[in-house]
Amino acid sequence: MRACLLYKSAPIETRPLVFTEIERPVPRPGEVLIKVSACGICRTDLHVVEGELAQRLSPVIPGHQVVGTVEETGGDVEGVSVGDRVGVAWLHTTCGKCRFCLAGRENLCEAAEFTGWTRNGGFAEYMTAAADFVYPLHAEMSDVQAAPLLCAGIIGYRSLRLTGIENWAGARIGIFGFGAAGHVCIQAARSRGADVYVSTRDREHHQALAEELGAVWVGDTFDMPPEKLDAAIIFAPAGEIVPAALASLEKGGTLVLGGIHMSMIPPFDYSLIYGERVIRSVANNTRDDGREFLAEAARIPIKTSVQTFPLESANEALTALKNDAIRGAGVLVIS
Repeated sequence: MRACLLYKSAPIETRPLVFTEIERPVPRPGEVLIKVSACGICRTDLHVVEGELAQRLSPVIPGHQVVGTVEETGGDVEGVSVGDRVGVAWLHTTCGKCRFCLAGRENLCEAAEFTGWTRNGGFAEYMTAAADFVYPLHAEMSDVQAAPLLCAGIIGYRSLRLTGIENWAGARIGIFGFGAAGHVCIQAARSRGADVYVSTRDREHHQALAEELGAVWVGDTFDMPPEKLDAAIIFAPAGEIVPAALASLEKGGTLVLGGIHMSMIPPFDYSLIYGERVIRSVANNTRDDGREFLAEAARIPIKTSVQTFPLESANEALTALKNDAIRGAGVLVIS
């Protein structure tokens, strides 16, 4: 099968992903073999490729927003059948028995495996996945449209939940960084009745898309929104945004950090967090997050803005992502 392999982390400009032929994987008991049709690209893929997330498997096939069809099962599989169209997300497996799993917080599992980082992912024609961790996909969503929902969408959904907002009607929500996650998150927030304020540096792609998707205000990354926000989410992996986002919050507001990696957060005055403002991170996702979000996305319905690339152009796709040159989400199409 064709696949993109990462042998050693390196800047994406050096083209570290090797497009080659390898043996097709064989599903083990409890796993399914998936013929991949589309795989979204994500900042986390870039963090894996460039080494901000230390490489834990070499070589590794990145990609954790996977859409495909079950082609084979490895035995001891229930609830998933050959021919089913499924999605695979970042959380690959959990142990099911640590204190976090037993408390319903499997996103914090002490022995979790992650698609495209510790286990091979979807930058390939085929991949294996644990049957208990794949998601059935609604027929209304095309493969390419569905792919970005499996990380950008799910993490955006969890970020909205962690804001603590209960009465969404008229709530003022800020989004800092407006790539794949932001452009999905705004649709979910607006469908609930919130007013969304977007701060992002790219005018040509991201600011224009935010306006099209109904943001009540759009500005540059460090511009102050015209009103204090009830909550804000940072999707950009830039720690220097944190003080600016805190300054935009109303008293009692929550700032959610929506990425798995972020650069250093600079010192800031206590006054920015005083008034019972809260900073909290998002760590991974639970399967319930995925199921609930995909159902909500189908109801809204969420429409993703997608730029497609062939599998062999994965290096170019991630370079475009790094340079903010993708309007919405990038997706590799495997034909």
